[in-house]
Amino acid sequence: MSPPPSSLPEETHCRPKSSVMLARVAGSLYWMSRYLERAENQARLIDVNLNLLLDFGHLSSSQLKDHWLPIVRSSGDEELFARLYQNADNRSVTEFMSLCRDNPNSLISCISAARENARQVRDQISSEMWEVLNEAHHFIQRSRPQDLWHQGASAFYERIKRYSHLFQGITVSTFSRNEGFEFIQFGKYLERADQITRLLDMKYHILLPTAAEVGGALDSAQWHAILRSASALEAYRRAYVSEVHYLKVIEFLLFDPHFPRGLRFCCQEMAHFIGLIEQHHCPPEGHSASRRFAGFCARLEREHVRAVVQRGLHEYLDEAQLEIAEAGNLLYQNYMYHPAVDLNAEIRFHQQQEQQQQSEPQQQSEPLQRQTADSTVTEATSKALDPDRNPR
Repeated sequence: MSPPPSSLPEETHCRPKSSVMLARVAGSLYWMSRYLERAENQARLIDVNLNLLLDFGHLSSSQLKDHWLPIVRSSGDEELFARLYQNADNRSVTEFMSLCRDNPNSLISCISAARENARQVRDQISSEMWEVLNEAHHFIQRSRPQDLWHQGASAFYERIKRYSHLFQGITVSTFSRNEGFEFIQFGKYLERADQITRLLDMKYHILLPTAAEVGGALDSAQWHAILRSASALEAYRRAYVSEVHYLKVIEFLLFDPHFPRGLRFCCQEMAHFIGLIEQHHCPPEGHSASRRFAGFCARLEREHVRAVVQRGLHEYLDEAQLEIAEAGNLLYQNYMYHPAVDLNAEIRFHQQQEQQQQSEPQQQSEPLQRQTADSTVTEATSKALDPDRNPR
């Protein structure tokens, strides 16, 4: 009679190696989810900022640059943008972040990468999931920069967001709750957590107004835009009946435990799926992502917004981004990384093994031959010395 599961050694709780999901499959599902979530966040950010410009009317070139460059910086692609475009304005930034194939974080690049990762694991996802990604891919491949303006930018970005929402709903409805689902969800929440920190950092650090501008019309409009960029304005108003205040916006987007795009909620979900993944796949000793990330989640629960702002919100957001990235890196290295195979090295290794196997029988036969020869000489000598055994 076998003991109950609770009394078994810890290693027996891990799934047998034969049924562990392939690293290639886990990595493709993870990146498929991340790229599509990134595309949705980019679409919402661009759309909100295009609408924000309508409130300001006509702006000079320098004002447009001040408005758009922080958005490019938040994606980490400022150097690439400077090489491709001379000025930061409505058309150049929206084209760069939407339909520029040279930009790895543009909408067209993200959706293409999501579809390619889905294609590699086509047998692992439902046909409905594939159809949504395939349709989104063909839609954005047909889109041209001039069409973006002639047919309406808001309609274009709204369609991108709807593709993402549809894909997520179909995934929840049709994907089995196995390791693959855990990697999909982990990738989604990791990307959300990373994007919300970048969004807040863009406003508070890069767009930081002067003391005279704090609480003014421009400052208030930008904080409204931040909330809309995270689909959080309505949820914020239900939580805080009063007007939009920067401290309350920061508190809501970072520390609210119930808003699904807030940092704390996303990190809680990340920790949950890290735990499930490590139950199925025993992590290498000393490389458990769940233990390290649990400490960061515990700190999120104890933080107070005023203390964070006084210490430095930019530094706090940098620390959060590092913790999020480290959790993703640990899971990637433990379960999704599959180094490229050096075929020449593999061939040389197998040739050496074959040569070693061929030499082993020869080495084993030489002692036997020597032993046989020695016994023959001994027998001949004994015959010569023993007269009874010698024929007369």
